[in-house]
Amino acid sequence: MLSDKSRPVVTATLPVVAKHIGEITQRFYLHMLTEHPELLDGVFNRSNQVRGQQQRALAGSVASFATALVETPERVPEHLLYRVAHKHASLGIRPDQYRIVHDSLMWAIVDVLGEAVTPEVAEAWDEVYWLMANALINLERGLYSAQGVRPETVWAQWEVEKKIKETDDVVTFVVKRVDDNLVRASLPGQYVTVRMQMPDGVHQPRQYSLTRADDGEHRHFAVKRVHGDDGGPDGEMSNLLHDSVDVGDTLTLSLPYGDVVLDDSGRPAVFVSAGIGITPMAGMLSHLVAARSGLSITMLHADLDEASFALRRQVIGDLLALKNARLYLWYENADQTNEPVDGVFAGTMDITAVAVPEDSLYYLCGPLPFMKSVRSQLLQRGVEPADIQYEVFGPDLWQADLER
Repeated sequence: MLSDKSRPVVTATLPVVAKHIGEITQRFYLHMLTEHPELLDGVFNRSNQVRGQQQRALAGSVASFATALVETPERVPEHLLYRVAHKHASLGIRPDQYRIVHDSLMWAIVDVLGEAVTPEVAEAWDEVYWLMANALINLERGLYSAQGVRPETVWAQWEVEKKIKETDDVVTFVVKRVDDNLVRASLPGQYVTVRMQMPDGVHQPRQYSLTRADDGEHRHFAVKRVHGDDGGPDGEMSNLLHDSVDVGDTLTLSLPYGDVVLDDSGRPAVFVSAGIGITPMAGMLSHLVAARSGLSITMLHADLDEASFALRRQVIGDLLALKNARLYLWYENADQTNEPVDGVFAGTMDITAVAVPEDSLYYLCGPLPFMKSVRSQLLQRGVEPADIQYEVFGPDLWQADLER
């Protein structure tokens, strides 16, 4: 909670900071990574830096957190904080690194706003930063403690046992542990970070959803090839995994993290996905099958066509194995399927075409425009915002809007 001294200052300056927050975060990252280039080796995703996604995500998070401090001081944006904390834990972020972020962020605020940043303004925004940073540090400490690790020990080596081609651009990696350490069980819907050395020697991290329930020895994750311009940085990790990693090779994986996990309260669940967004849904379904669940499941999936439906055989097999599950498909380029489904439609997804159980919980994953459209449809049908969870691949450019 902001101090009585800082609240009026933040309230008065929030509009101008919010107006310039995009420029501030851009300058912040440039300054920080120039002063600390080591952070590009294994911590920051440089593709997201090139595309500006990391900057926009940070800008939205800071603006959302500061707005909450002045408008709803009794309620911090928990969803935002938990999502960031899980991502940080999967990267092994340490408490001392928050000081580096602080110094560069405050430098950027002064650099952009100039003389408007009086000592009083600087002190107030310094308080905002440390309220957010300390909240994240405490959450991350709890996440590490729950796994029995320290930030530097979230990583382990796994050997590629199988490499399965799912579609023309999606490959599933089945990896097995290479030591006798206990495999920490994942929760349904979580992801791991894969950290690899790029051809230029720099290590890069990427998060991939786990697509099957753990068996104590193996993990499964699927990778879609990202076609960057001229083979550029947008697809450097996925292309390397597809083209250069083979059976017998070793990969570095983090422990499983992620805040979007299947609720165990017994309420009906509706999975809504598009394209490679099927991956966390596949993980949840696998966990349900392993638990012999009788939960009511409705699966809604959109894709280009049947050949593009990654993990199709696994997903449909798991749905058939469940006692109370239904599957509806939308194909942009077709209106039929050979699979045993409850309905197939041509075009883009229209959830009003399907009846779902009352009091359902919804889980969304897919391109951001797709999820925004689905969420709007659900809200129009009277679904409570708290009953809709979503997973975004990459920096969350949406979460700040949802918190307001």
